[in-house]
Amino acid sequence: MSITATTALDELRIGVLCGGRSPERPGSLASGEAAVKGCADAGLTVELIDITDTPPQALAGRIDLALLATHGLYGEDGKLQGALDWLNIPYTGSGVLASAIGMDKRRFKAMMFHAHIDTPSYIEVLPKWNREMATASVQHSLGWPVFVKPASGGGSLGAGPAWDNHDFDRLYDQVISPAHEYGTFIAEELIHGNPVTVGVLEVDGAPMTLPPLECETDRPFYDYEAKHDIALRREYCPARLTESQLSRITATALQVHRLIGAHGVSRIDFMVAPNGRQAVLEVNTVPGLSAHGNLATMAGAAGISYPELMRHLARTALTKPVYVP
Repeated sequence: MSITATTALDELRIGVLCGGRSPERPGSLASGEAAVKGCADAGLTVELIDITDTPPQALAGRIDLALLATHGLYGEDGKLQGALDWLNIPYTGSGVLASAIGMDKRRFKAMMFHAHIDTPSYIEVLPKWNREMATASVQHSLGWPVFVKPASGGGSLGAGPAWDNHDFDRLYDQVISPAHEYGTFIAEELIHGNPVTVGVLEVDGAPMTLPPLECETDRPFYDYEAKHDIALRREYCPARLTESQLSRITATALQVHRLIGAHGVSRIDFMVAPNGRQAVLEVNTVPGLSAHGNLATMAGAAGISYPELMRHLARTALTKPVYVP
């Protein structure tokens, strides 16, 4: 079948790809299961495919379109996207380059600095550094407190605040030193405030921003548990910002989406301080797809039901330019 932007989604076999070997595998499986139900409710022909058991080459002839519910390494960083490009299988969301930039926080931050977009200052914690060298380097470059996280990773896994050198030493021993699956870590300026995220979704061929979502938690920070247990957080959508602040944060989100060359969908995370500072933390090119997750919540606030959201997402696989880096 020759697939174009005008092909009816109802005619296609959609494979929801999830799982994989990233530390974010459990969240990916949850996204995949929710997306399959949402696609089915939208009247689409769909199957759930765990890429741990099914290599990309096995998808040729089996599906017409891949809806990506993969998170983290090997699913969100451009590697799977490149394999699907080789196989000529249309897939949702961004291409290889934008996916790779979004996953590598060092490259992403470099782009933000170059574009004069506010993002926390940071230092790379080099793998060759021992604990004493790492602690001294972070203290000299940034001072305390800092927030430590993998340079390529998400879901707040392997991340946490360090309020002083003793906290950092503890994080180094517990997370940085043994976490070979994450590779390099960064320490960045810790901004006090509430996390706010802005979804960007392509609707009728053009990207639109969804109502910003603010989350508040009583935990030490917005960690993996708070992100996956609604009882551990309080949500406000639209975020509790002034009209001027809402306008500014959505404009910045769209700017970031376009700057990295994202396509179809993304979610841009900010930390908003009491003084009004809106610092970009990162961009997610394959946002979580839980029916009660951030993207679905923002879409719902925009009047887009979950099955409609799945249709919009699936359509993004068909509206890419002929060649995407």
